[in-house]
Amino acid sequence: MFSGASNFVEGVDKAFVFIFAVSFFFIIAITAFMIYVVIRYKRKKNDKPQQFRGSVKLELLWTIVPLILVILMFYYGYMGFTPMRNVPDDAMEIDAIGRMWEWEFVYENGKSSRDLVIPVNRPVKLNLISEDVNHSLFIPAFRVKEDVVPGYDNYMWFTPYYIGEYEILCTEYCGMLHSAMTAETRVLDSAEFNTWYADLSQQKEEAKPEGFEIAKSNGCFACHSRDGSKLVGSSFKGLYGSEKVVIADGEERTITVDEAYLKNSILYPDQDVVKGFSKGLMQSYEDVIPEEDIDKIVEYLKTMD
Repeated sequence: MFSGASNFVEGVDKAFVFIFAVSFFFIIAITAFMIYVVIRYKRKKNDKPQQFRGSVKLELLWTIVPLILVILMFYYGYMGFTPMRNVPDDAMEIDAIGRMWEWEFVYENGKSSRDLVIPVNRPVKLNLISEDVNHSLFIPAFRVKEDVVPGYDNYMWFTPYYIGEYEILCTEYCGMLHSAMTAETRVLDSAEFNTWYADLSQQKEEAKPEGFEIAKSNGCFACHSRDGSKLVGSSFKGLYGSEKVVIADGEERTITVDEAYLKNSILYPDQDVVKGFSKGLMQSYEDVIPEEDIDKIVEYLKTMD
């Protein structure tokens, strides 16, 4: 009989309950002892100071008992952690990509999804990939969490036991919208998952302009929406050719967004900041994106009506 949403719940919870119980016992015991000592040896009852000598038995006791408890804590933690690094041979592999500030899950048949969709009772291995900064993928209900670090090969695996929806969080501070970097794990029955997995109709999109791919790979869409909604920076929708009030050196002026302004904003983002937004949030891409790629991004932005 399953005792949690995944195969790791029982091991993690055992370690947590044991450590919590030991900590709770000792905080109560130590507090009670301190109160007893304050009352028993208060100055009114003991007006003359007394000299206490060491006790070998007491020193052995407070050395051996904590040592045993720490070893037990390590044992429960080790027994819960070790299986997390031993992936079954039949596990389904999915690339979990973290970028500011969203998750993307890419399957072996090329299908991608913003949510992690998986079949119930089947081992799943997530290959953890970061396209920009450090992230950390955490599925609380499954008791699994691993760092997602650029250039570092990491993974996690688990077997979901129950059909349902479970939240995914990022638990490594990764910038302004760190708290909004969420997704869902959708656990389906095998037949429903197979139908979803085989449906690639939503993947057949028209090829995106090269400027779109460059902007995406550099994390531009994490701060600038494409649908007019306000994020950290101005939306790209209808940006080119629009009039904006910008602040430079404490003075306001109205400009028309043209190619020169877009290029300058990519290279020197704090020079002319659109009113209503804060400076210091965007890095300069002067030595990050080649000039010809900046031109391609600008050409793409000109098409964002």
